[in-house]
Amino acid sequence: MLIVQKYGGTSVADNDRIMSAARRIVRAYDSGSKVVVVLSAQGNTTDDLIAKALSVNPDASAREMDMLMATGEQQSAALMAMAIHKLGYPAVSLTGYQAGIHSSATHGSARIRSIDTKRIVTETDKRNLVLVAGFQGVTKNGDITTLGRGASDTTAIALAAALNARLCEIYTDVDGIYTADPRIVKNARKLKEISYDEMLELSSLGANVLASRAAEMAKKYQVNVVVRSSLSDDPGTSVKGESVMENTYISGVAVDREVTSISVKGLTDRPGVAFKIFSLLAKEGISVDLIVQSISPSSEISFIVNTSNASKATQILNSNAKYVGCGEVTRSDNVAKLSVVGAGMASNPGVASKMFEALADAGVNIRMISTSEIKITVLIGENEVERAANYVHDKFFHEGYGGLDI
Repeated sequence: MLIVQKYGGTSVADNDRIMSAARRIVRAYDSGSKVVVVLSAQGNTTDDLIAKALSVNPDASAREMDMLMATGEQQSAALMAMAIHKLGYPAVSLTGYQAGIHSSATHGSARIRSIDTKRIVTETDKRNLVLVAGFQGVTKNGDITTLGRGASDTTAIALAAALNARLCEIYTDVDGIYTADPRIVKNARKLKEISYDEMLELSSLGANVLASRAAEMAKKYQVNVVVRSSLSDDPGTSVKGESVMENTYISGVAVDREVTSISVKGLTDRPGVAFKIFSLLAKEGISVDLIVQSISPSSEISFIVNTSNASKATQILNSNAKYVGCGEVTRSDNVAKLSVVGAGMASNPGVASKMFEALADAGVNIRMISTSEIKITVLIGENEVERAANYVHDKFFHEGYGGLDI
């Protein structure tokens, strides 16, 4: 029986927390399980490394940034091995390369292509605790890559899938997954469980407990995941195939402030215009969301992108204005996404009206709307998003409509 554990940066931020995590790891080992542990970089190490790189060369290459960034997780893995040795247990730390994690060659946001588990299996068969540096892999040419911010979650779930682990425990500084971010919504409540689809939607919409790529991989390979606190023995939240509560309408409310609205104005109302706009962005790897088109008095297409891509997107469209056939390209940064997610929405009418009623009660104007079977997302002013999130959360969780047995 094998389990995978992952410890986030705050869970290993200093020596005391490293030793606390080490004791938790050896408890699992003493229960008879083979244990593979994935480590994030300590505390603010990644941000410090980025700052250090920029102080040397603001235009540092992506390859060299990956070489530098990967060292943070390697430090954590080695320090954890030392802590476990101090407790009298056998442990070995491995880089992503040594752990057999093979990735694409896209530096900074590489994708895991395959995992050769031979080294890990050899070590666990010898009853060693295996400590893997998260967030990284290696290309077919032997270059180190990083998998994107938050990708230690992805590393852990990918290893759990490759090793057929019984369980993947994601240890963080919160004690599970909540109906909303407790820092924003004062009445947020912890969930006992959540479906893969709901977790994937919440992650992609701004909930930061589990990385969206990790949630996607958990669903694809049906990995048994539990999100728990490294600071307590609370049971946490299980992420599984489906929710057991048929009367659950809404499982969570998510907020995402890292969005920018872009409007392409003065378009000709003819076939192919939207294709030109979004194919230009797709070629540069820029994802879009919440697309709205109006055709009076002149055609206009508005959409949102992640704020990190906003400047690049507007530059692309402005430089291709003649090809697209547009006039002005404008952007608005003072916006945010607010979403409700729930697997029961498809079979229970009235969710949209309840959400819009809550926003009306809050005095919040809606700029864009997007829906799917299990989510409703609106774009609103950033300065209104906290108030809106509290009103929407209270409408669903404190008025008896779709309330959860939590």
